[in-house]
Order: sequence, then structure tokens, then C-alpha cells
Amino acid sequence: MAIRKAKIAAISCTHAPYTPEATKRWVLDQLANLKDCTHFVHLGDLHDGTAASVHPGIADHTLEDEYRCASQFLADIRSVLPKSVKFIACMGNHDDNILIPDPRRIDAQLHSLVDWRAHKEFGPEYANWQWIPYEKSARGCYRVGRVILFHGFDCGSNSDQIEGIQMVGMSGWHPHSLTVRGHTHRPERVTQARRSAKCMLPYWSMNVGTCGPLQPNYMKRKDCSMWNAGMAIIETVWKKPSKITGKAWNAELKEMPR
Repeated sequence: MAIRKAKIAAISCTHAPYTPEATKRWVLDQLANLKDCTHFVHLGDLHDGTAASVHPGIADHTLEDEYRCASQFLADIRSVLPKSVKFIACMGNHDDNILIPDPRRIDAQLHSLVDWRAHKEFGPEYANWQWIPYEKSARGCYRVGRVILFHGFDCGSNSDQIEGIQMVGMSGWHPHSLTVRGHTHRPERVTQARRSAKCMLPYWSMNVGTCGPLQPNYMKRKDCSMWNAGMAIIETVWKKPSKITGKAWNAELKEMPR
């Protein structure tokens, strides 16, 4: 029997409506040249959520503007990839901020109206995507073979590796797993986890960075020189992790020229 293979493309942190037009074009150009793609995964923070911020008056746009920009970009992505591709959207903390019942953001009586997937104008595009909840658990990630994709939760300098090991554990402790996330906005090529300088662990991680603005207003006093747009391209065996032996994947990080 032929071995079933998967080819996955993944990006993160578009932060609609602030996604730069140049970044959109770069993403679509990369995808248009991608052959044999089977999965496309958006790793979260599709929406920026400033229109539902706990700080009133900081947004000059509405949630509908965010949904309009986000759903159009998702439609553009689908238009350049084969119809057979599986489209997955992991929720990020910014997306989750819109949905959580926090009266500081949205009045409790209106909260049932803000789910973008139920919106009559934008819902049809969102319905083309499988949605993964924002949870630090096995439910909060998407898995293909021994590749685990999720948004991310912490932002420390070692958080890619630490959270990667945590998610591997929550997903069954399969060795030779690769975790892929965004959240920190810092692209990171495939890196093997370490117990110490001389003790390597059988787990790998990578980060696809951000497809949002590289110098947002809230970062004016902070260093974001390591931020950039990236895309993971991963090839892997597509079957149950318990049925896989060894490191059955290859991955590369493409970064947008700055």
C-alpha cells in the first residue's frame, strides 16, 4: 500500500484589518507556487479584536470591518489553492477575546451576535474552514501525523520549545514530533529541544512569525526588530502518530524579504 503523504502550509497572526497589503500579496504568491498542498492552516489571531478592546476608543473601525477584511483574505487564500485542500483556522488569543463573555468588551446582551461564523454576510466564507478552539489542550491544536499546529500562549524567549513539549505531552508523548505555532511574531526555523547543552530531546519546534503589521502602535516603546512574516511548508506522513516510526516529516520556514 502506498504511503499517504501530506503537504501543509501555515501562517499566523494576520490581525485583520491591519494585514499589510504587501504581506497578503507575498502569502498568495507563495501559495500559488506551492505544488501538491493538502492542508492550509491559519494559526490564529486572524482578527485583531481592537474593535472589542477593553480600552474604549482605540479602534477607528468596527468588528464588521475586521470580519470583512479577514473573510476576504481567507477567500483569496482558497482561490489560489486546489479545492481538495483542507482549510483549518486555529483561534488565537485575539480571536478568543472577541468570543469570551467579558462585559468590558461587549455587552452581555449583545454577545451572542459577535461570532463571525454566524454573521450572514461573512459566515459563508468562514464555513469553509475547520475551527480549532483556543485551548492549551489536545483540543486546541490540529494534528497531521506527528506534526502539531496551534496558536501559542506564552511569549518568553524559550516559549516555542517549552510550549512545544507541553503540547506534545497533551497529544500523547509521541517522539520525533514537530510543533508549529505563531503568537510571538518572531519567526523561528526548525529547532530541536534540549534538556541541557549536551542532552537533546526528540522534539522539534518552529514559529511562523506574524502576517500583521511589523511596528504596531502598542510596540512603539518595545523592540520588534525580530518580527517578520513567515510561512511553514511541511511534508509529513499522514496517518495516526502511533503508527509512525521515527522522524517522518520535513519542514522549512519561508520568510518575507524585509
